[in-house]
Amino acid sequence: RHYFLLLFFRVVNSLQKTFSTAATTMFRRGKGKDNDKDKEKSKDRSNDKARDSTDRAISSDSGHSKKSSKSSKSSKLKTKSKTKSFGSSANDMNGSSHSQSKTYGAAPGSAVFRVMVPDNVKPGEEFQVYAGSRIVRVRCPLDSKPGQFLQITVPVDPNESKNGGGPGMMGLSDLPPDSENVTKIPNQTLAPGEQPAYMVRIPEGVRGGTQFPVTINGQQLMVTCPNMARPGMSVRIVPPPPPTDNGISNRGSQGGPGRAPHLLKNPNKHRDDKTQMFEVVVPKGVKPGHPFALMAGGVRVLVTCPKNASAGQKIRFHLPSELVNRTNDVSNNPIAKIKLSYDKDGWSRTIRATDMKFQWTRFDEKGDVDTRTRFDMDRSAYVLKIDFYGNENDRMRTGKCSLVTPDKGVVDSKIKSVTGTDLVSYSDIAEAQTKTYEDKIQWFQDTCAQLCVEWNEGHMRMNVRRDFLLSDSMEAVMSLSRKDLRKVWRFEFIGEAGIDAGGLAREWFELVTEEIFDPDMGLWQTSATNQMCMQINPASGISCPDDHLIYFRFIGRIMGKAMFDRQLVKGHMVKHLYKHILGWPIMFNDLKDIDEEYYNSLKGLKDMGADVEYVGVDFTVMEETMGVKRTVELVPCGADIDVTEDNLPEYIEACLKYRMLGRYEDQLNELLLGFFDVIPEPLLTIFDFQELELLMCGLPEIDMEDWQQNTEYSGEYDREGPNHEVCVWFWEIVTEYDHEMKARLLQFVTGTSGVPARGFGVLQGSDGNVRKFTIHGVTLETCVYPRSHTCFNRIDLPLYEDRNELEEKLKIAITMAATGFDIE
Repeated sequence: RHYFLLLFFRVVNSLQKTFSTAATTMFRRGKGKDNDKDKEKSKDRSNDKARDSTDRAISSDSGHSKKSSKSSKSSKLKTKSKTKSFGSSANDMNGSSHSQSKTYGAAPGSAVFRVMVPDNVKPGEEFQVYAGSRIVRVRCPLDSKPGQFLQITVPVDPNESKNGGGPGMMGLSDLPPDSENVTKIPNQTLAPGEQPAYMVRIPEGVRGGTQFPVTINGQQLMVTCPNMARPGMSVRIVPPPPPTDNGISNRGSQGGPGRAPHLLKNPNKHRDDKTQMFEVVVPKGVKPGHPFALMAGGVRVLVTCPKNASAGQKIRFHLPSELVNRTNDVSNNPIAKIKLSYDKDGWSRTIRATDMKFQWTRFDEKGDVDTRTRFDMDRSAYVLKIDFYGNENDRMRTGKCSLVTPDKGVVDSKIKSVTGTDLVSYSDIAEAQTKTYEDKIQWFQDTCAQLCVEWNEGHMRMNVRRDFLLSDSMEAVMSLSRKDLRKVWRFEFIGEAGIDAGGLAREWFELVTEEIFDPDMGLWQTSATNQMCMQINPASGISCPDDHLIYFRFIGRIMGKAMFDRQLVKGHMVKHLYKHILGWPIMFNDLKDIDEEYYNSLKGLKDMGADVEYVGVDFTVMEETMGVKRTVELVPCGADIDVTEDNLPEYIEACLKYRMLGRYEDQLNELLLGFFDVIPEPLLTIFDFQELELLMCGLPEIDMEDWQQNTEYSGEYDREGPNHEVCVWFWEIVTEYDHEMKARLLQFVTGTSGVPARGFGVLQGSDGNVRKFTIHGVTLETCVYPRSHTCFNRIDLPLYEDRNELEEKLKIAITMAATGFDIE
């Protein structure tokens, strides 16, 4: 009993001394008359209590060091309130964008911050916070959880940029007003670099230890109410300095001036000199964790809003200097200029700021990132992603391909050389994407030449029999390692005299690809909608039951080696297969190029509305192979799921995935594995699917006289035909086109750059009948740009009033067809 009484009186005595000192310090109820020794002891006791109540520190250099002589000799005690600042500068010692600054316990040359563990962060995981202007990665302790506070010690950077404005800085007139409960203390004498102090009145309903927001000099701060304070009282705080920009304002995106990032001239020196720091305001409508796009240094960058930030706040991120400072000159590329000038809503390839990987992103009409998750027939898309298994240096890699949402189908932006050093960087690829088609090919071939194994390190000799060309070639190629595929190949036909100086190699590639694409082989079949194109035969396992997948791995290697060695492939594939190789977005409209009747039937289900449940459709499809029918479930237990108006989008989504990949997933998986055994995937990101077809199959030899003689005219041009003024202009413009633009026009109208061996007179449509190239006249009220119908080999050509307008609109329609640009 006596022991507890003695302990009780000691606690009361201690609380009285603490209350007296705190009251003198924080609430300014009078000037304390204690000597310096009593004040020092009181402050030490207060700091010890604060440290005990704070969660375990992640790092602490000298957590119990004493304050500086300046603060200890001060005649007036100042309350150092904890603040949280959104957008503080590099020399901020009182707060950070996502951390609370604490000046006690910091060793010389370091600053202590108090941070809160964000939501969705598990023990042991890392998260990012701002400490001053620097981004710091913090690992959550195993015994902590979201909502708890941690104390971290960060070394002070002596090279932090000074406070100041610059181009692109928000002016004082644009800053939001200070909060009503904030009053600046007048007549302050400030040392150089010192920030003025403010009195902040505690709002109603705020209790000790809780935080409340205030706005000072345009900054949103979170102030922690002292434990012994109550509403109506005032506390003295020193806010952090405003963010510095001292830099140049970079070009903004189509989202408006608020989207333009600011490049900081003096980034932190502890970062690698190869990076530059940008600061940007999170646009309106962007939620935490959601991405938004901007233009930084002429490059479209995808930035994810931090989970503890919101719209209107400033965030900072780093980009490689070589990417930002690269020359973005597209003056020599008219196609790139058109794409930049007419960039609209649709899918665009962006660079993620987090890991500098390429990712497809859809933008709406305002230029904002479209974050919808449910399938939409007009907007949703999927990209083919292949996950490799095993070691990168394996002789024959394994992997699995699948259709995923574009945010998951990322592609690396770097390529390693044969020695393991960086050969191509993200800036090289980003710059190559703006080149002309001829310059792209030259850059691609030059890069492949650097990836090629030197002749002195080894080369391969292929000895094949002409009568057993395909089997001998497959056995030879499939016995090679991935390194052997990038060596120089020399060919010899057994029993024939000849030295391979390039001619035998060209003949070998032509003969092998021509035979392997032959429908009689059973691996490929003619497209139902385009007789010039080949598609994978889903029943190839019946034609070649033992080795059909090996043949598709062989096909992939041959196609990759042909591109690597500047050879051509004798076979045009359907459009979506080129998209799969490139990892381009696949949309519902692509189904029309495979099976127009099936495409229209799915659209008809959507038009039925609530009556669709009476059709009696479930999540299955019927496949027929050589007269044998079988039911395929689109989803697990699909036979038990009826299609209704509510789940119709999911049904159409499942049908799209099955027709675009599911029917021949195993075959395409092997083809891609073989292709990427030779060609690095990042190297293909400079091409679109039309350019890839031209690169693999070559530019066709087009007989303009044969083309014009086998062209039909309809609509507004039916009466005058080729003598109509617009038709005369059309053929004059096409005649002036180079080989590339003529091939692109063929791709736009017919779906492929291939020309029938017997000429345009036997050009076929989707129904297998002869459908000659047709120019259909329409009024400008019907459509502004030319549009195509590949099923009928028809182009709708508006009645333009002058030749220049026709030339401009036709070039836009042709060049933007591969980007998904909605020209209607």
